[in-house]
Amino acid sequence: MQALHSAALRPSPLDPLLKPPRHSTFFLPGNNAELPAKSLPFRVSASASAATAAPPKRETDPKKRVVITGMGLVSAFGNDVDTYYERLLSGESAISLIDRFDASKFPTRFGGQIRGFESEGYIDGKSDRRLDDCLRYCIVAGKKALERADLGGDKLNKINKIRAGVLVGTGMGGLSVYSNGVQALLEKGHRKLTPFFIPYGITNMGSALLAIDLGLMGPNYSISTACATANHCFYAAANHIRWGEADLMLAGGTEAALIPIGLGGFAACRALSQRNDDPQTASRPWDKDRDGFVMGEGAGVLVMESLEHAMKRGAPIIAEYLGGAINCDAHHMTDPRADGLGVSSCIQSALVDAGVSPEEVNYINAHATSTMVGDLAEVNAVKKVFKNTSEIKINATKSMIGHCLGAAGGLEAIATVKAITTGWLHPSINQFNPEPSVEFDTVANKKQRHEVNVAISNSFGFGGHNSVVVFSAFKP
Repeated sequence: MQALHSAALRPSPLDPLLKPPRHSTFFLPGNNAELPAKSLPFRVSASASAATAAPPKRETDPKKRVVITGMGLVSAFGNDVDTYYERLLSGESAISLIDRFDASKFPTRFGGQIRGFESEGYIDGKSDRRLDDCLRYCIVAGKKALERADLGGDKLNKINKIRAGVLVGTGMGGLSVYSNGVQALLEKGHRKLTPFFIPYGITNMGSALLAIDLGLMGPNYSISTACATANHCFYAAANHIRWGEADLMLAGGTEAALIPIGLGGFAACRALSQRNDDPQTASRPWDKDRDGFVMGEGAGVLVMESLEHAMKRGAPIIAEYLGGAINCDAHHMTDPRADGLGVSSCIQSALVDAGVSPEEVNYINAHATSTMVGDLAEVNAVKKVFKNTSEIKINATKSMIGHCLGAAGGLEAIATVKAITTGWLHPSINQFNPEPSVEFDTVANKKQRHEVNVAISNSFGFGGHNSVVVFSAFKP
């Protein structure tokens, strides 16, 4: 999520590209700029600078290989993974005028609103009436993911729950509960605050409630790195498995910020498209006429487990998580670095972690929010890593469902895995006047057949947070 231009939001005065004092130097992998070791706020090992020089080596230990065995979601295209992807493949737009509240006075009056959400059978009625939508989406998506992993209902009791955890993050948390609580406090005083104001508003409660409901006692917390959240959660969850701390993790992101204060806040940032006369064409990644992102909402959750654990229980293995990485631009609260250094180094680190060479990657599910600065910064970063772009196809899920903030990476990871398993890439719609500098096949306006070898999914968030994950088909 990027591209604010308010005078109040300025880059850090500490320019990392200013000429430093003379110190010992090293080279960042894949980057020609020589940087001083002592000028950097992190320590780099001798092996890091040579990471891309060594032949890539993928993990072979079945205890450390991480596979995807289930996927669950809540989206503007419904709560079923297959239906969601079919509608993406058809190039359908889920963007429409908001009718959840009166948005007539807002500069942006549309979004990827979820309608007809059903939680029956997943959340008890009493809790369902109290929960913030952010929590409801998390619980339903998580349980649906377990069902597809053949762990629904009593089957979950067959695994060691002490070694099964939950890591579902959110960028905004329980925003409706928070907004309603503030209004009650101002209008009626503190005695009218619900006792659920704090518990349902804090960002960790989605992971906590899902674990409590399921009895999962393994690693459990939340990560909140704005729109990089879900990928960040996948990365952390996989590492818990690789480190031997868990056999299985439910991981992803959830968000429900399409309410007055959420819409108003992003409108105040001047980050949103204002194409109110034609909402379905408002999200235009890489198009010259893009004018900002479109808000969406939902949740996307993966069941991640060690290959050893999945094979022992005869799990349906869908795909493999090869690796990932996280870092920070350390540049600006909302705008990415124009040179793409933070993003390119994050992609490079993800490939090293995955044991993958750049030449093996032939599909990228891009962050591509439809902002003026962000879209091209991502492309510039990708070009730094992938010198030959002729074999790479890149698409933008947000063109159809909007930008789901902390849940974006979750929903896009599911789209990425479905591309791997179906051999079809969904289109990037609303490609009317493409930027000439993109130089990629963006799967413009129509789905394409494509055998995915290795895929990466990018997510970036306010604060300069970058997170990249790498997937492939599972090969025993």
